[in-house]
Amino acid sequence: MEAMRWVMTGIGEPLVPESVVLSAGPGEVVVEVAGCGVCHTDLGFYYDGVRTNHAMPLCLGHEISGRVVAAGEGAGDWVGQAVIVAAVIPCGQCDACRRGKPTICPNQIMPGNDVHGGFATHVVVPARGLCPVEEPRLAGVGLALADVCVVADAVTTPYQAVVQAGVAAGDLVVVNGVGGVGGYCAQIARTFGATVVAIDVNDTKLAALPDEAVGLRLNARQLAPRDLKAAIQGFAKSQGLRDKSDWTIFECSGTRAGQESAFGLLNRGGTLAVVGFTTDKVEIRLSNLMAFHARALGNWGCPPALYPPALSLVLDGRVKIAPFIERHPLAQINEVFDAVHRGAITRRAVMMPPASSNQSSSQEKRP
Repeated sequence: MEAMRWVMTGIGEPLVPESVVLSAGPGEVVVEVAGCGVCHTDLGFYYDGVRTNHAMPLCLGHEISGRVVAAGEGAGDWVGQAVIVAAVIPCGQCDACRRGKPTICPNQIMPGNDVHGGFATHVVVPARGLCPVEEPRLAGVGLALADVCVVADAVTTPYQAVVQAGVAAGDLVVVNGVGGVGGYCAQIARTFGATVVAIDVNDTKLAALPDEAVGLRLNARQLAPRDLKAAIQGFAKSQGLRDKSDWTIFECSGTRAGQESAFGLLNRGGTLAVVGFTTDKVEIRLSNLMAFHARALGNWGCPPALYPPALSLVLDGRVKIAPFIERHPLAQINEVFDAVHRGAITRRAVMMPPASSNQSSSQEKRP
């Protein structure tokens, strides 16, 4: 099958189109890409030199939705199905997978890192990493297949984090950094019954969150660390929640300042879930974990088994993605990368190949 993909040849070098012929091996499928989201992980590879496992040239992109158009042996039942491709695909056979720990699978495959990714017309992936999409439900919430590409990673990663942290009704959840992943984290935590405090340094990002998802919005630039914690305590007490213990803090900013601030919010029995990524080193007093009998959790991707319930929250309208995405033609990928890197695009950019670009949308933008 003939395909076109845009490949990275070096750090900061323009992404260039490349014609290829693809075929699916045993257990694999060829997905015609409807949309692929631009994640800050992609920008880390492209601008910051974060090492990829696949040598250059490499097609980036790990937030992929589309339709299966060909399949190898054992995967034929997927042909014609609308799907989301998991951003991290475990092998399902190793010791970690057998013990129910697929996120630490040593044989995992990440499109756009271990293999060619989704900034392309087509991509070859293992069928075990697919999540089916019920297209009639898409229309019911005003979404197209391209839009739900962001479920892979931007929605499922915080979903996994919320599940792993054990968030439940009556909990106080603090989300630090609510642009992108953090905005979805706040919405997801609310669906689990938590009362959510949103923290950011950008009032526009705070205001963009749905009113039903957030109980309190705080700008960290306007409050000293001690005052920030006091404001949350006062809010928790006013809501009849635990004001001095058992908070669950999701660090989604992926910045040094954000990570240090989130650690400073830990209290007795609290949980710190690190969702955002930065290469910067942070300075913290690790003994606080001991003194507060608190815990810190890492969050890498999301097991494919959790994709269907995460997607259902979107298709039920309980987690909104339309206000936070905008579509762009794949041919503009270099301009879009630059615009996202400069902060000129603040919503999640969804790159659409030519075959998918004829879908009308109020979210279509130019970089």
